[in-house]
Amino acid sequence: MIYLISFVILSLLALGYLKLADHFNIIDKPNLRSSHTIPTIRGGGIVFYFGLLVFFVYSRFDYPYFLGAVTVIAAVSFMDDLKPLGRKLRLFFHFIAGIALLYQLQVFSHDWWLVPLYLIFIVGFFNLFNFMDGINGLTGLYSLAVLSGFLWLNTVQPIIHYDLIYLSMISVLVFGFFNFRNKARWFAGDIGSMTMASILIFLFGAFFFTYEAPVLILLFVVYGVDGGLTILLRALRMENITDAHRHHLYQKFVDVGKWSHLHVSLVYATTQVLVNIVVVQCIELPMVYQWMAVAGVVTLLSVAYFSLVRYFK
Repeated sequence: MIYLISFVILSLLALGYLKLADHFNIIDKPNLRSSHTIPTIRGGGIVFYFGLLVFFVYSRFDYPYFLGAVTVIAAVSFMDDLKPLGRKLRLFFHFIAGIALLYQLQVFSHDWWLVPLYLIFIVGFFNLFNFMDGINGLTGLYSLAVLSGFLWLNTVQPIIHYDLIYLSMISVLVFGFFNFRNKARWFAGDIGSMTMASILIFLFGAFFFTYEAPVLILLFVVYGVDGGLTILLRALRMENITDAHRHHLYQKFVDVGKWSHLHVSLVYATTQVLVNIVVVQCIELPMVYQWMAVAGVVTLLSVAYFSLVRYFK
């Protein structure tokens, strides 16, 4: 019953935001680097944060520092959606949120000397996930694919509160109803991509510090390969990697291959679900086999990436 009630609540909040955003002109207008051609409401990913609030109340305030971290990220990202903020200011709050996440995961009590490395990984993931939010359906479908992997692992060994995963998935479904279209009613915006990135990295940390399994990194591998290798290629071309661009592989599918946004999003999500199967099958294997699985999957996807980039070029 709680899931049905949550779905209704989040749907009403989504409709409310659509009206408010339209009234206050929170609109993303297309430019040369856009994948859309008509003005579209920005910030629809705020529903991810609403879903987290529903979980927080229903769970009687579980994971308070996690909520604090996501609140910081959501607030800064929403302000950036309304009026672009400086990069240094955004990064400052990203690191603050990362510290809160690590505190919630109790990292300071056992791996405190690795905190700087963990923070760099977390902030890097925030921004990589944000870079990949560029076409209709991609953030929603890919998030569902990753969340399904965590849900599957949680059934094998319960580590995290189930409702955090379920309510996050419900919020993605509500978001997707208005986004998984050829002409989306809204985009996730920075608040959506950064909030979802915070949720996913928290789940990753909870499972990683329990299993200490390197194969878990494959739960992000599709975004990691496209985002990471695109950044590498841009850096080799001496481009400013923080500037907006249209060099990601998913953008090549749309711009050069003339695939629809929804088809590309389905391919990315389906590929990640297939990789999830590898993760679940390898999670309890000896470390050497896990590293072999990571190397094999990363190599396979990297070869596919470079082959497709060359094909589209």
